[in-house]
Amino acid sequence: MLVGIHQLHYLPWLRYFEKIARVDVFIALDNIQFTKNGWQNRNKIKTASGEALLTVPVYAQLGQTLDAILINDGVPWRKKHWRTIEQNYKKAPFFAQHCRFLEETYGQPWHRLNALNRHLLDYFLAALGIRTPVRLSSELDVPGTATERLVNLVRAVGGTRYYTGAFALDAYLDAELFAEAAIDIETQQWHSPEYGQLHGPYLPDLSILDLVLNCGPRSLDILLGTRPGPCD
Repeated sequence: MLVGIHQLHYLPWLRYFEKIARVDVFIALDNIQFTKNGWQNRNKIKTASGEALLTVPVYAQLGQTLDAILINDGVPWRKKHWRTIEQNYKKAPFFAQHCRFLEETYGQPWHRLNALNRHLLDYFLAALGIRTPVRLSSELDVPGTATERLVNLVRAVGGTRYYTGAFALDAYLDAELFAEAAIDIETQQWHSPEYGQLHGPYLPDLSILDLVLNCGPRSLDILLGTRPGPCD
């Protein structure tokens, strides 16, 4: 059984969803340490002026874990994010199908970053038609840090193979610990596919929001490369 593991992110990019679609079980790290200036509370969309970074303001102290991160809802970020999305995607072919969800999401208060990120994750998994079971690391409650913890998480769900990004394998993953646990490593070999976008030349590595609003029902095929090409 192939297992993927990643932190909960805000409006994750395409590579994140490709990982979930490829695996048999996906484990969302919801109690890992919060990373300042990382992707747990921000991501990129496309505007008429190019890339724009949407950031959820949070209260965060050094060493805090994701499950302790509170959103600073005293800042009008929800109004700003919704206005930016609406202004730049209202002419997207499938904006109308997702407009109500987005407007309602940004119209309600959010207290915890994890709750917001899980809410968005579940919606876009359903929109893409990805049915991979999602487990939370906090529910599995395994010991260890770094690679040791990843090995224990894979074991906890009965996994025999681990699907990892190439960067992790080069940067910090200890392949020997997986080998000792008889867990094979499969590296994610994926490149952002080109698809029809608004606002000029194609830009890679944007939020899943961009693909879904532009390509609708074809999004998963484009993501997995089963039917590459334009959205129409």
